[in-house]
Amino acid sequence: MTVSSSRMREPTYFILAALQDQPLHGYGIMSRAEELSRGRVKLATGTLYAALDRLTGERLVRVVDEQVVNGRARRYYELTATGLEALRAEAERMAEAAKLVTEHPNPRRSARRPGQPGVMPA
Repeated sequence: MTVSSSRMREPTYFILAALQDQPLHGYGIMSRAEELSRGRVKLATGTLYAALDRLTGERLVRVVDEQVVNGRARRYYELTATGLEALRAEAERMAEAAKLVTEHPNPRRSARRPGQPGVMPA
């Protein structure tokens, strides 16, 4: 499977990032994604499991263990090699996009607003 060149949604990015270090179950993924995103990504249970089903179908994550805890199945997910490749590709895409701003040599080239006549400062 080739990694898509389309932009990854932020929740997907942080779900995959949460699984970089070790397999996690749903609540662990939700907590780690929120931590990594500094609170920006707060996944609802339904959203998380819909995303995990999609990511499993795309072979970006896989179920590696299932345990019954308090009468409920607890699945542990891990990042696949394809998932890691997709995550890194997205991180590189975002880093390149950020360079357009962070490495811009002169962020305030003109004090005039677009459409206004005037002389560009030297």
